Amino acid sequence: MPATESHPPEPRLVDGQTVRIVFLRHPQARFYRLTLQRDGVFRCTIPRRGSRPEAEDFVAKHHPWMIARLQARATRPGTPLEWRLGTPVWFRGEPLAITHAEDGPFLQLGTLRIPQPRPDETNLRPRVEASLRALARLELPPRTRELASLHQLTVKAVHVRNQRSRWGSCSARKTISLNWRLIQLPPEISDYIILHELAHLTYLNHSERFWGEVARLCPNYEGAERWLKTHGERLL
Repeated sequence: MPATESHPPEPRLVDGQTVRIVFLRHPQARFYRLTLQRDGVFRCTIPRRGSRPEAEDFVAKHHPWMIARLQARATRPGTPLEWRLGTPVWFRGEPLAITHAEDGPFLQLGTLRIPQPRPDETNLRPRVEASLRALARLELPPRTRELASLHQLTVKAVHVRNQRSRWGSCSARKTISLNWRLIQLPPEISDYIILHELAHLTYLNHSERFWGEVARLCPNYEGAERWLKTHGERLL
């Protein structure tokens, strides 16, 4: 069941800086969660048994973290909001330039090839993202089942979605949802995220036992976590 948004983004004054935050109630969430979205809006997820006053307290306790995240975002090079010919777009961990060709494959010689843009088509991002999402839908489900079979785990279904604040999720029904942007990551990092979600088939939490299962499935997971903390936000 999807999260429900209680209000539009609300402006807040945090340590003298105005931030925007939206509160969403999610019936499947077990904990409060605070994330910074690509558009600069913080999202506070309220679990099924949570309340708005408790969510407000949770946000207040994280004011220093919120300011630190905004400062980090302001100082790092970001991905352009609009993609044009020549814009580098991440694919399998490498920045590939967008170019055009009337025919031929989408991927060729270190580029992402698209048909000649229309004169009024100034932003190529929707078209390129649609092609990447289609490729992700072809590649990610079989790769997930391959890794599950390798570790003798059973997945009932695999979905590829346009998630805005997480790389993946696993439900109690053994259904795994993956962000299509995994296709933009280095293959070993994408595999780690899949293995992370496969570990949730055994432990639907982030307990010590869960992380022990992650270490069993992916012994180098700590390096993958560091990569995601350093580079992940420019993609998610």
